[in-house]
Amino acid sequence: MRIERIEVFGYDLHYVHGNYVMSGGRVVSSLPSTVARVVTDDEIEGWGEVCPLGQTYLPAFAEGARAALRQLAPALIGADPRNLAGVNTRMDGVLLGHGYGKSPLDIACWDLLGKATGQPVATLLGGRRQERFPLYIAVPLGGAEEMARYVLDRRAEGIHRFQLKLGGRPSDDAERVRRVVEVTDDEDIIIADANGGWRVQDAIVAARLLEDFPRVYLEQPCPTLEECAQVRRVTTLPMIYDEVVTDVPSFLAAVRRGGAGGINLKISRVGGLTKARLIRDLAEALGIALTIEDTWGGDVTTAAISHLAASTRPELLFTVSFMNDWVQEHIAGWQPRSRDGFGAPNPGPGLGVEVNVESLGEPLFVARES
Repeated sequence: MRIERIEVFGYDLHYVHGNYVMSGGRVVSSLPSTVARVVTDDEIEGWGEVCPLGQTYLPAFAEGARAALRQLAPALIGADPRNLAGVNTRMDGVLLGHGYGKSPLDIACWDLLGKATGQPVATLLGGRRQERFPLYIAVPLGGAEEMARYVLDRRAEGIHRFQLKLGGRPSDDAERVRRVVEVTDDEDIIIADANGGWRVQDAIVAARLLEDFPRVYLEQPCPTLEECAQVRRVTTLPMIYDEVVTDVPSFLAAVRRGGAGGINLKISRVGGLTKARLIRDLAEALGIALTIEDTWGGDVTTAAISHLAASTRPELLFTVSFMNDWVQEHIAGWQPRSRDGFGAPNPGPGLGVEVNVESLGEPLFVARES
């Protein structure tokens, strides 16, 4: 089996609740997503997707992913997609870094490997460990009452894990958390996520205020590991690291120097399922809790998330996001689909989703054998 052609598509995803607001004045209503279709010489196809969260969240953006794919796709023509090590070696030989641009090709090859062997990707990632897993929802930054109402609405849909977008004045953020605590109970988890929006001084003040509330976790309070580690040393709140975990060395640094209780593992940020599996396995060996998700995305992104989550040890899977619940557009029939606050991968080989190619329009570009 060898790769005969790679088609790259683009489409826009719109946030289902209007505006998604984070610290630092970052607001998102729609985002361009990029989808890769990898087709073999016997017409088996695999799909992958990458959708950076704007241009100021991480050093990644949609046009950057597409430019990277223009360099990477020709290098994979003729490769055996079942040989994931070979695929990643080829990509690394063409382009240094830019893991988010490599991610959709890596995911598509996992999809192809599953279809070629008749196995779900979860099985190939080590075996399915759970039939379903709890989901979380992000609560956009807003007024305390507005955020509490949002939480109540999502709670009525079965969600019991809430990631509150914070990162403003510490006293205001404490009031936001207080109101959400008041409208939830012991079965609910609250994650105070500043997305690196506080500097050390404000983060320490915020952490001390938040320690008064039950069921609260602190996520990525400051931009750098060094700053977060300073906060971790003066608070009893469990610390979850997100934006600073980009590879194995940064993961180990978050554990050793940052006192990580958990990490947020975003598939495209680390370069695809191959590298995400490695970090996942290390986290399990070290007893570090995991949130599994991606920067943003639709049905294909969600399918990849679902298989990595389903193959993770239940006691260490903190929570998961189904990104296709967050957006209006669906290129694979809104599959996999969440149910009552829980998610699971679709049955069937590969990622278990069928993409409607017609819904994507014409490819942005195609790489094929000359």
